[in-house]
Amino acid sequence: MALTQRLEFRQSQSLVMTPQLMQAIKLLQLSNLDLTTFVEEELERNPLLERANDEPPAGEAPAETGQFSDSDGGHNDEPGGGPGEAFEPGQEEWMSKDLGTRAEIEQTLDTGLDNVFSEEPAEAAARNAQDAAPTTYTEWGGGASGDEDYNLEAFVAAEITLGDHLAEQLSVAFTGPAQRMIGQYLIDLVDEAGYLPPDLGQAAERLGASQQDVEGVLAVLQKFDPPGVCARNLSECLAIQLRELDRYDPAMQALVEHLDLLAKRDIASLRKLCGVDDEDIADMIGEIRRLNPKPGMKFGSARLQTMVPDVYVRPGPDGGWHVELNSDTLPRVLVNQTYYSQLSKKVGKDGDKSYFTDALQNATWLVRALDQRARTILKVATEIVRQQDGFFTHGVAHLRPLNLKAVADAIQMHESTVSRVTANKYMATNRGTFELKYFFTASIASADGGEAHSAEAVRHHIKQLIDSEAPSAILSDDTIVERLRASGIDIARRTVAKYREAMRIPSSVQRRRDKQSALGNVLSTAMPDRSRNTEPA
Repeated sequence: MALTQRLEFRQSQSLVMTPQLMQAIKLLQLSNLDLTTFVEEELERNPLLERANDEPPAGEAPAETGQFSDSDGGHNDEPGGGPGEAFEPGQEEWMSKDLGTRAEIEQTLDTGLDNVFSEEPAEAAARNAQDAAPTTYTEWGGGASGDEDYNLEAFVAAEITLGDHLAEQLSVAFTGPAQRMIGQYLIDLVDEAGYLPPDLGQAAERLGASQQDVEGVLAVLQKFDPPGVCARNLSECLAIQLRELDRYDPAMQALVEHLDLLAKRDIASLRKLCGVDDEDIADMIGEIRRLNPKPGMKFGSARLQTMVPDVYVRPGPDGGWHVELNSDTLPRVLVNQTYYSQLSKKVGKDGDKSYFTDALQNATWLVRALDQRARTILKVATEIVRQQDGFFTHGVAHLRPLNLKAVADAIQMHESTVSRVTANKYMATNRGTFELKYFFTASIASADGGEAHSAEAVRHHIKQLIDSEAPSAILSDDTIVERLRASGIDIARRTVAKYREAMRIPSSVQRRRDKQSALGNVLSTAMPDRSRNTEPA
């Protein structure tokens, strides 16, 4: 076997992931807020990009305009030199000429300046008002001066968070720096609901303080407003509020320490532990229900972001559905070709030329990528509406099983592309606003061999069965399976239990206790009315 050198030509195809291609893929899965942030960063970075709706600010004249308006009634002796005409060279020289001091000007005019430039009464009043001290908030610059630019948000006070509210009370409750440091550390651990972590053993170690000092500061923090704050669990939170109301007696203490029995509606065991009768235990449970289990939620610690739909679906005139993109969520950017052509003539260095060439390519790519992203979203949304026509017409019960492959094959795209498009995108319909991924559900076989059912439709059917059950005939999971099979849905018992738990529906035993307890409360309330109505006249 001889070793020789030779030249060969081979042709092959390969996918090269360029940085621009990777960013184009990333654009598909960005939400409208993330996309706006990305475009804003590109506008700051790339000088050749500009917004499509950029206009000069109101009241600002263009840079190249140089017109003059003689509002004092003067005239121009040169031809065509009327009001509104451009400056003549002689006028520009006259305006730039130094006229001297006030005495020289009065000597030239042979009169005083007060006589020449006298103010009308209205102008004098306006000047005096302008020189006076501002009396309103808008005159100081805090608000807008006109109705069109009036900003109501300038008068809105800053929202006080739970941490700020507790910190204000901390500065009054403690004077020692060590206690304030411990208190601030504990306040920083409070969550949005007003609770502290159950274990505070590491707080003393990290602060270099004793456990007794931490417990002492915690006891003071638990007396802060709102009542129940800085508790480590629900029982402690309710106990703090009951002490504030002077209702924390031994019977109530036993009830608070056994909230698990209250959740199970085991009234007989609670009555035995508390040592009270039926009327007292009912009153105690009523007091517990009137307490606030999450005292910190009254403070705005987190701002909720409004969900903005990317696609609108409206009924069409022909009985179909009209799908359109939300133009407010689509950034509009353009490539400033004029600016590039002007710069290319003036730039002489090779490094500057390559910089502006790259900027032009990136700007052109971004415009095309945004357009392609919008087209892809519209194409995927249109196919989803076509596949789920029964949902838009009749409701959740008619939601069909759908996967990514079915949509990808219909629009001739890859499944990964459809997955990225449906991520963080929302569709506003006549039945509410849904995420695009909501319409992709698993399929459940039909009992009679017919068309498969959507998992979401099955969950909706299970919820309807449970909502319509009577207190005397609670449906077990086995009974629900039999009802579903009678409706043509082949489903296992463990699947019913999984769907029920996902919808946070308790078991049949717990539902029986809840409904019987609610029925007993209704009957006990109606009994006095019935007795009053049956009294003899």
